[in-house]
Amino acid sequence: MKGLPPKNPVSALTFSRLRALNAVTETGSFSAAARRMAVSQATVSQQVRDLERALGAELFRRSANDMIPTALCRQIYSTAREIEDGSLKIAETLRRHRTMADGELRVGLGQPLPGMALIRAFRSRFPGVEVKIEMGSWGRIVEAVGEGRVDVAVLPEPPKQDRFRRRKIQSQSVVAIVHPQHPLAGRPMVGCAELAADRLIFRTAGSSTQRVVDEGFRSAGIAPRPSIVMDTRDGVLDAVSHDLGVGFMWSKGASRQAGLRQLPCREMSRERSDYVFALRTTSVPLSNAFFALEPEQS
Repeated sequence: MKGLPPKNPVSALTFSRLRALNAVTETGSFSAAARRMAVSQATVSQQVRDLERALGAELFRRSANDMIPTALCRQIYSTAREIEDGSLKIAETLRRHRTMADGELRVGLGQPLPGMALIRAFRSRFPGVEVKIEMGSWGRIVEAVGEGRVDVAVLPEPPKQDRFRRRKIQSQSVVAIVHPQHPLAGRPMVGCAELAADRLIFRTAGSSTQRVVDEGFRSAGIAPRPSIVMDTRDGVLDAVSHDLGVGFMWSKGASRQAGLRQLPCREMSRERSDYVFALRTTSVPLSNAFFALEPEQS
């Protein structure tokens, strides 16, 4: 076929034209290609003619009822086939994304519960999704959500800011925890004055637990000095398990507490709410599905 070479060959290589080229090359005729593509034979032949005219080159030669690809067509076909296969993979990826058959969800947790219960519920519904967990202090998890390091998080009383969307999932209070052999272990409730006379195990700044503890002692007019400061909840649990002093934790913050005794404290008894929260701009199927979940009961 005679013609002028196109000024920009790429503009001629539309997906519909390449798909028609592939179908005709693989089936050997316009009619068979049309059946495969579920379009009319006229549509297929028009796509091929438009491509030949745009390229200024013949792509098929007719022999009886067969369409024989030229050498140029065979060269183009190898890449055109890859393009069509790639588009099918993209379409499947998008389908699986919409149906949440797979993918990745990044979750931030300040403490194991109730976040792990939500993750359990999420995994039972979407077993093909990989869940990545970042754990840290209240401040670190708020930062992770704000910076987009996690898609969604679970924390007590996250910031009331317009950039965040929040949903309350439960309420709990901070309690003192002691070793089973500690003198206070049998008490139904204690006050900050009694606790201040003991060895105290605090969390580092940025902990939601420590913010409540500090508030409780301030309300009692007491400024205690801790004997130990830990940067993790597990560190506090380990220290109390070794009877190194009185620690503090959320009353529903862990499923396993190694036999430690929880002591409600009068000045810390106000319940605070736990929320699942995320950036308002983070609104994709997986994070939305997690956001709507209720924790499964063990």
